[in-house]
Amino acid sequence: MNPHVIIDASYFAAAFLFIYGLKRMSSPVTARSGIVVAGWGMAVATLASFLYYFGVPAEVKPHLTVNIILAAVALAIGLAWAWRSGKTVPMTAMPQMVAIYNGLGGGAAALIAAVELLGAHANGYVELVVTIVGALIGSISFSGSVIAWAKLDGRINKTWRIKGQQVMNATVMLIALAIGAWIIFGMQGHAPALLVIGFFAAALVFGVLMTMPIGGADMPVVISLYNAFTGLAVGMEGFVLQNPALMIAGMVVGSAGTLLTLLMAKAMNRSVSNVIFSNFGVVGDEGQGEIKGSLKPAEAGDAAVQMRYASKVIIAPGYGLAVAQAQHKLYEFVKLLQEHGVEVKFAIHPVAGRMPGHMNVLLAEAGVPYDIIYDLEDINGEFATADVAVVVGANDTVNPAARTNKSSPIYGMPILNVDQAKQVYVIKRGQGKGYSGVENELFYKDNCNLVYGDAQKVMVAMIQAVKSLEG
Repeated sequence: MNPHVIIDASYFAAAFLFIYGLKRMSSPVTARSGIVVAGWGMAVATLASFLYYFGVPAEVKPHLTVNIILAAVALAIGLAWAWRSGKTVPMTAMPQMVAIYNGLGGGAAALIAAVELLGAHANGYVELVVTIVGALIGSISFSGSVIAWAKLDGRINKTWRIKGQQVMNATVMLIALAIGAWIIFGMQGHAPALLVIGFFAAALVFGVLMTMPIGGADMPVVISLYNAFTGLAVGMEGFVLQNPALMIAGMVVGSAGTLLTLLMAKAMNRSVSNVIFSNFGVVGDEGQGEIKGSLKPAEAGDAAVQMRYASKVIIAPGYGLAVAQAQHKLYEFVKLLQEHGVEVKFAIHPVAGRMPGHMNVLLAEAGVPYDIIYDLEDINGEFATADVAVVVGANDTVNPAARTNKSSPIYGMPILNVDQAKQVYVIKRGQGKGYSGVENELFYKDNCNLVYGDAQKVMVAMIQAVKSLEG
């Protein structure tokens, strides 16, 4: 059989698996199987690419053999590294793993474009434009994702912002665009290596400059944005290579990432440009005004007893839950409450954690049923009817200042209305501020008490307190 027929059929199957897998990822119930289905699609597409070897003329095969061997070695190294890191990565490090994997995808697309440009393989203005745009987006996604990874991993602890930075960023971008335009229209793709290197250098620098000023509070949106960039870059380079699998996979990822980015920005009542170019997530609470009230500590056991005799409890998890790895103990406590007739629900903010869907993944790992997990817009109206609201490691996403204080840097960002519950307990390690650096007005409310300590140890104490009531 003609190898090209098998290749085309394989790409068709891979495309179907990509799309079907993405469809299943749209629901938490089927998301796990969706990942597996899409993974099989990628495996089919990858293996099909090796079949090109059997369809080339005999005189070309000796030269192609070296490339096949190198590709196989790279594939083996990548599989081994990904398998090991995927098995061992803690939940707290999941956001930075997603960021770096996403960056590698963008980098791969940029390298494909580099090969096309350095080898002058792209023909015609259309292919050249697509190649340059894909190279630009892929390079920005790569360097930007690396910076996002370094920020999330604690390797970069400072947010870099200087006077005139937007002008500098615009200048670097214009340089990259000017070089790209010259490669396309001035040299018709036959550019010297130094010019091509200059183009990629400018694009990579822009990715760094664009990401360095962005604070951690905006990181979920940024990761989603770079995911969209990577998908678009892969799709464009697939067009240049005339590879249907790359085109379809890239466009599916790009469109899904773009929609997710827009939805998350909308959930924060901000535009994507505001996320990228504003100071949110890096400023302190200067000008926020004096907060009235006082911090009121509470014991874990006392909080647990009140929840045991409550009718309705709503839990708002945040990044602190992931840091403490307390999701299993939290669900154990929830099951104890449910056994005593307490209605328990989870409230998920769109940007809780450090990546899109971080809290959903965390709770799913602990086995929390999907039917008691609610998004912000579905649960916010219920806080007023809750006897107790419990905040576990969340901060900015429950700060009433976003709703009431126009002088606050986070004013206008939708929050979970935990302050409207009859009683609020906040489990936190200390008196630190949120990732945005803004003081939380919730902590000073009359109906709010703070339970200090590591979330896992606090949950253990709460479980023991409820069990002691039975004895």
